[in-house]
Amino acid sequence: MTEPTAPMSEEVAEKEARRLIHDVYQPTSFRDDTPAPAVGSTPPVPQPGRPPMSQGATDASVLMLSAGVASLPIGGMTALVIYTLGAADPVALAIGAAAPAALAVPIFALSRLVKRAKPEPDVHHHYNGNVIQQTTHSKNTGVWARTDNRR
Repeated sequence: MTEPTAPMSEEVAEKEARRLIHDVYQPTSFRDDTPAPAVGSTPPVPQPGRPPMSQGATDASVLMLSAGVASLPIGGMTALVIYTLGAADPVALAIGAAAPAALAVPIFALSRLVKRAKPEPDVHHHYNGNVIQQTTHSKNTGVWARTDNRR
């Protein structure tokens, strides 16, 4: 049970009331300056839009799409040559046009996917103090190639 307090004088009560009313109409704010944890236990949340892919997966999907589109003119030209020679009926033309795309593209795409099916390693860096990190990846292709890894 709480103990009763002494009654306030009229002047003290009026002063306290003005202070409380003044405090109610003042804007309040709070800023939390504690740093966010680098690694937390919160699970990832799916983001809207296209799912993220690694650069290798993006390159592989572009390769599959372009190989599929590139096989259409080859099948069409084959069908045109066969039709011009008069050596085939429409069913044979359809089979001749679909065969390169139906056989070559999946085999080529699967061989590229098997080559690139290495999972990317999880890399976590935790540093204390000043750290300088320099990473250089070099790939030279072409007839004349020059590598300059200076920064």
